[in-house]
Amino acid sequence: MAGGELARRWAVALVGIPIIVVVLYAGSWPLAIVLAVMAGIATDECYRLVRRQGLLPVAWLGVPAGMGLVMFAALAPGLEGFALGALGLLAAVTLSTLMVVTFARPPEGKPLATAATTVFGALYGGLSLAVIPLLHAFPFLTAWAGLPASPWAGVAMVALPLTATWVGDATAFFAGSAWGQRRLAPSISPNKSWEGAIAGVLGAGLGAALWYAVVRGVLPGAPLSFVSSALLGSVLGVAAIVGDLVESMLKRDAGVKDSGTLLPGHGGVLDRIDALIFSLPVAYLLLRILEAIG
Repeated sequence: MAGGELARRWAVALVGIPIIVVVLYAGSWPLAIVLAVMAGIATDECYRLVRRQGLLPVAWLGVPAGMGLVMFAALAPGLEGFALGALGLLAAVTLSTLMVVTFARPPEGKPLATAATTVFGALYGGLSLAVIPLLHAFPFLTAWAGLPASPWAGVAMVALPLTATWVGDATAFFAGSAWGQRRLAPSISPNKSWEGAIAGVLGAGLGAALWYAVVRGVLPGAPLSFVSSALLGSVLGVAAIVGDLVESMLKRDAGVKDSGTLLPGHGGVLDRIDALIFSLPVAYLLLRILEAIG
C-alpha cells in the first residue's frame, strides 16, 4: 500500500471514529438515520457491481428496502419484532420486483437474475447495518446493563464486533505484509495470506479481550470473561475474513477495485463494512446464545 493511500486511510479513521462514537452514544433516531443512509449507499454500490454484469436491478425498490431494514430494527430493536417487520418488507420487495420484471422488462433483460439481484442487494447492503440497533438495544433488553443502566452500555455492545473486526484487520494487514507467504485465496484476493489470516484471528481475539477490560464496568450483567471474550473475538475474526473475501469476490467478478469512491483512500461504504457484513450478525447470534445459556 502506498504511503499516500495509507495516510488517507488514517486521516479518514481519525475523523470517522469520533463521529461513530458520538452517533452510537446518541442512539435512537440519530443512529438509525445515519445507518439507513449508509445502507442505502451500500445497496446502491452493490447494484453498481451488478450493472457491470449487464443487469438492471430495480434500484428504486431495492435501495429503500435496504434502508427500511435499518428503520425496522430501530422501531423494534428486539429480534422478534425486527424479524416480523423485515420478513414483511422483504416479501413485499420480492413480490413487487417480480411484478416489475414481469410487466416492465422484456425477457431479454434477464428477469430472474434481475429480481434475484434486487433482493440480494437490499439484504447485502442493509441487513448487517440493521444489526447495529439490535446490538445497541441488547444490554438494555436483558440484564447485561445492570441497574442503573449506563448510557454507554449500548455503545459498548456495538463496540465488540467493531473492535474485534478492526483490530483483526489491522493485525492481518501488518502480519501479512511482513511474513505472508502462502496465499489464502489467490483467485479472489491475491494479497491475503494464511499467515495474515491467522494473525488476524488472534488479533481479533486480543482486541475482544481488551474490549472486555474496558467495558466490563458498564456491562456488569454480561456472562463474559477475558477468556470467553477472546474466544468470541476469534470467531468474529474468522467471520470478518469471510466477509472480506466475499466482497473481494463480488468486486473481482465485476472487474472493479473498489465498490465506490465515497471515502478517500477507503473506497465505498461496502469496502468499509465488508468484514462487518458477516461479523455483526455473527456477534449478535453468539451474544443471544450466551444470553440464553448464561
